[in-house]
Amino acid sequence: MTNFQDKVNFIWSIAELLRGPYKKEQYGDVILPMAVLRRFDCVLAETKEEVLKEYEALKKTGLQNMDPVLNKISKQKFNNTSKYDFEKLLADPDNIASNLRNYINGFSKNAREIIEHFDFDKQITKLNDNNLLYLIVSEFNKIDLHPDVVSNTEMGYIFEELIRRFSEHAEAGDHYTPREVIRLMVNILLNEDKESLTTPGLVVTVYDCCAGTGGMLSVAEQYLKELNPGIQVELFGQEINPQSYSICKSDMLIKGQDADNIILGDSFTEDGHKDKTFRYMLTNPPFGVEWKKAEKFIREEYEKEGFNGRFGAGLPRISDGSLLFLQHLISKMKQDEKGSRIAIIFNGSPLFTGDAGSGESEIRRWIIENDMLEGIIALPDQLFYNTGISTYIWIVTNRKNNDLMRGPVRTGKIQLVNAVDFYQKMRKSLGNKRNEISEEQIEEITRIYGEFRENEYCKIFDNEDFGYRKIVVERPLRLNFQVTEERINNLYNERAFQKLAESKKKGAAGLREIEEGKKLQQQIIAVLKTMNSDIMYKNRDVFTKELKKAFNNIDIKLDNALLKAIISALSEKDEIADVCLDAKGNPEPDPDLRDTENVPLKEDIHDYFNREVKPHAPDAWIDESKTKIGYEIPFTRHFYKYEPLRPSEEILEEIKQLEKSIQQKLQKVIGE
Repeated sequence: MTNFQDKVNFIWSIAELLRGPYKKEQYGDVILPMAVLRRFDCVLAETKEEVLKEYEALKKTGLQNMDPVLNKISKQKFNNTSKYDFEKLLADPDNIASNLRNYINGFSKNAREIIEHFDFDKQITKLNDNNLLYLIVSEFNKIDLHPDVVSNTEMGYIFEELIRRFSEHAEAGDHYTPREVIRLMVNILLNEDKESLTTPGLVVTVYDCCAGTGGMLSVAEQYLKELNPGIQVELFGQEINPQSYSICKSDMLIKGQDADNIILGDSFTEDGHKDKTFRYMLTNPPFGVEWKKAEKFIREEYEKEGFNGRFGAGLPRISDGSLLFLQHLISKMKQDEKGSRIAIIFNGSPLFTGDAGSGESEIRRWIIENDMLEGIIALPDQLFYNTGISTYIWIVTNRKNNDLMRGPVRTGKIQLVNAVDFYQKMRKSLGNKRNEISEEQIEEITRIYGEFRENEYCKIFDNEDFGYRKIVVERPLRLNFQVTEERINNLYNERAFQKLAESKKKGAAGLREIEEGKKLQQQIIAVLKTMNSDIMYKNRDVFTKELKKAFNNIDIKLDNALLKAIISALSEKDEIADVCLDAKGNPEPDPDLRDTENVPLKEDIHDYFNREVKPHAPDAWIDESKTKIGYEIPFTRHFYKYEPLRPSEEILEEIKQLEKSIQQKLQKVIGE
């Protein structure tokens, strides 16, 4: 097995042995923990005998915590004190289940907990009962997963490809991100800090709140150590999926990282790194996933803590929690001189979903008005294994560069890079992944972003360019009034009139009240029929006076609600009628003619209104009490290229040729 795909195919062939007792979607319950165990087994093989020898000696001393000594001998952050390894397990087939449990219990606590999170003990029983346990251990023993043979990066690929196969129906964006996308994210994230990152003895923290199997953390660490071999990189992460969490933690153990920095649980409701801050953060949260399960917790934090909590800027719609993840990361930014940088992958929704005043718009507004959005890169489609949709990398920082000596001055600016054409077709697709970004293309995108110059692929904007005021444009209500039979019948659709013949009382009292109400309805209708049906009133005030006069003559008192109901029933919209005025003498707006306009923040709303609205609606006005500020990022609009339509003659000629071809084929079918 010389390459990654060979190894994956071999392990998948082991999974096929489970068919029968296991359904396909259950294969991962066995294969993933077995792959982790085999990896551990290979990593510890060279020092196994020496560790056992020291273990026996230490037992005689009564030392309680042997792990620091044994770890030093194993040259890892974990050890195993069981006499068994995969070879010895196979030497005793009759007792393989109890021996395998002994082997797992022999691991130091940090490694043993990883296997326990797979809930593997149940699978040992099931495999043994179906005479599969020996076979599975035997097959895994055939593959060498030592780091000298399979690097940590390749092992990450193997785990993630297995997860993809075991979770073909997983939600889009789940589990892991292609390595070339991570490399691009890391390049962009660290590009401006390259010089400072070469400082000897530097300690850097990296965090991923949706760590998956740890791919992003691993690539970030690798990049930093290539840049500065003496750097100390501390990796932190949290993952909600127990399998992915266990794989990530095992990877951290083998690489010598502090595996306790990887936390199992929901980052929203069980923040495993509460009150911690990090220099660099990168993540790929699940796309378009609702946050209903965590709604109560998140809303309470939002309402009680506001900006002292994580979600003070606002809450997005329940169907998509993407911008909650970004707020969570922003809450973990360092507030020192260097600040923090975030790279996060989103689909298109966070760019523009939500009108002015909505949760999404308010979150964008907070980020942009606080000058935290540095840039957005549009990626090619069909890059991800579980989805073919368009994706974007957002770069967010609380310390935009304002020193020309350190590079382009980005204060008050937002950079958009259109990298949708920077890809090459894969020779063989992996799920929905048909495209990949080459190393040369990663370098080119990084260069375009780093140079901060406008060109075909790059546009630079002021923060305010993405803001707008949503103004409400009102036009006056104009009605005519006439007491016709048809309009009188409209009264029965008016709620205030209907309520006259209703009662909340029970029994005889209720029936009496209903009868009295019906009589009043008939009296009202009778009064209206005494009015001249030929007169059409064009002024509401004039008509109202006539209406009141008619009812005063027979001493029927109308309350405001009933009066409004009668006026409403007898009215119709009329463009040439007088404007209806409110109690203060101001024009009353017509809800049906109400409209809104989005005015760029950089433009005066009155200049815009006079230019764009007044010429078409001279009687219109702005209700300034309803003006809201919104923010959206119409990415594709800024890179739209107009393609002229084909000449009609050319299209007509093509239609003629198609008709001719169809006619010829029809003649062949009918045998002419």
